[in-house]
Amino acid sequence: MVGTLTQTQTLAEKAKALGIEFFLVSYTDLLGGMRAKLVPATQVASVEKDGAFFCAFASNLGLGADAPEIAVIPDPDSLIQLPWEPTVGWVASDVYYQGEPFSAAPRMILKRALAQCAELGYTYKAGVEAEFFLLKKTDSGYVVADEFDTAERPCYDQINLMRQFDLISTLVKYMEQLGWGPYQCDHEDANGQFELNWTYSDAKTTCDRHAFFKYMVKTLAQQRGLTATFMPKPFSHITGSGGHVHNSLWQGSTNCFEAGADEGGLSPVGYHFLGGVLNHAQGLTALFAPTVNSYRRLGASMTASGSTWTPRYISYGGNNRSHLLRIPEAGRFECRLIDGSANLYLALAGLVAAGVDGIKNKTSPGDRIDENLFERGADFPHLQTLPTNLQEAMVALQQNPLMMATLGEVGAKTFLEFKQKEWNSFCAQITDWEMTQYINI
Repeated sequence: MVGTLTQTQTLAEKAKALGIEFFLVSYTDLLGGMRAKLVPATQVASVEKDGAFFCAFASNLGLGADAPEIAVIPDPDSLIQLPWEPTVGWVASDVYYQGEPFSAAPRMILKRALAQCAELGYTYKAGVEAEFFLLKKTDSGYVVADEFDTAERPCYDQINLMRQFDLISTLVKYMEQLGWGPYQCDHEDANGQFELNWTYSDAKTTCDRHAFFKYMVKTLAQQRGLTATFMPKPFSHITGSGGHVHNSLWQGSTNCFEAGADEGGLSPVGYHFLGGVLNHAQGLTALFAPTVNSYRRLGASMTASGSTWTPRYISYGGNNRSHLLRIPEAGRFECRLIDGSANLYLALAGLVAAGVDGIKNKTSPGDRIDENLFERGADFPHLQTLPTNLQEAMVALQQNPLMMATLGEVGAKTFLEFKQKEWNSFCAQITDWEMTQYINI
């Protein structure tokens, strides 16, 4: 519906053509939260010009109570008309502060990283595999929404998938209406866990769509009395949720990872890009796995299905899911470290910055490993391991000059302050496990 409009139309013109009465002028903060103002279409012209104003201190962007407002200016090309409420249009927005682009806003951080990629003549494209759980709240806490979804190995289970047909099919139909090109959906490896896939695009578009997708899934689930969560590891005994990202560089219609690819699936520039990501993997982890809970997923030793599906080593392979980076076919590679809690704007900013650094320095990824590292990881003592908790990941981020520069001075400082507060809060808690383990000491 939006795709039929020209990019030169103003939001007011689009509102008139589409019957939009309100706009959700939205931006994503440094913790991945979506913040918005609801603007009547009759007033959107001034907002498109000057921005919607938000209290800076409440913006989760690291500004103090003494700071003036931020101006959030919508990007008309990102417009999505809510399929379930067509009178409302959602627009991703850029944050400005005192008349200038605000350097610590995640969408701005991504745009800076993409500009560096464009300077080399490339367009970075990405696709995300969005996994989530459907839960319901009971007096004893959250449980899997479907009481019949109890199999030890439920991945791709047809019956469990089809019991959620109403929600899943509605999501697919809406994505089709929006022109995203959804192509597959399935029940994932954990009870109550699902994944929907849509066609890759340029990285900024993919991030905008991913932000809206999370909002859409949560909204439609709530309408059905369910809770949808992208939390990496809501249950200790079953598989956690990833946000795996597939990556490629393009020049016009040419996939530069595929053109000149060897039998392993990548061109020289593809291997250099991949090598850059491996080289910066420890520093990237805080952006790819940004919560305390992320390391329950990464650090899990076993699940009911028999595998965690999460990397531990900084390695790459072919079509082999036991590695951090996987080359499933010629022309792309998948990063399996990114989880469901990641702020995709920050994750892809870090990923493309690392890849560009790899191209500039012609970084070699080394030899690929065609082994199951879930079982044989200890047989490769030269491989580095990933951080095992959020504190270690923050230290690795601080020690990585490229990642700190990618976030920018204010962005890095604020992100680390938020995450240190989260870590300190977690460390102050007394868990049920501790009570059970130590009460009789």
